[in-house]
Amino acid sequence: MADDLELRVERRIDAPVETVWQTMTERLEEWFCPKPWQARVRELEWRPGGRSALVMHGPNGEEMLNEGVVLAFEPNRHFIVTDAFTAGWRPAGPFMVGVFEVEPDGDGTLYRASARHWTRDALERHQAMGFEAGWGAAADQLKALAEGTT
Repeated sequence: MADDLELRVERRIDAPVETVWQTMTERLEEWFCPKPWQARVRELEWRPGGRSALVMHGPNGEEMLNEGVVLAFEPNRHFIVTDAFTAGWRPAGPFMVGVFEVEPDGDGTLYRASARHWTRDALERHQAMGFEAGWGAAADQLKALAEGTT
């Protein structure tokens, strides 16, 4: 996949990898989408092939289902999800692959999140939806939770 079809955010978090990872996976509903939106997990199986289903709820009653599968899960390192499939490896209309990574950075953690798209059109649609602001706000919310400032 070409790097020019990838959108990214990155943050340095003043907390150990284990703390950031625990926050990422156990408190996902608190940071995953920018406020005032809220994420609610329907089902999330933290294993390759596991179902990933959550609903993002907007302040005006909007609901956006994010249905897919977990492609990779390595504790304290990364998880990777896609909407190209739903549970049972049923093909779906692919939009992106989401990669969420952490790595030690001195006494803190480097967090990276990227959205990898199949087409330029999908990437441009994601940018127009507000990728930078949305994923950036989610990264800031994760940072605040992991650092204990929220």
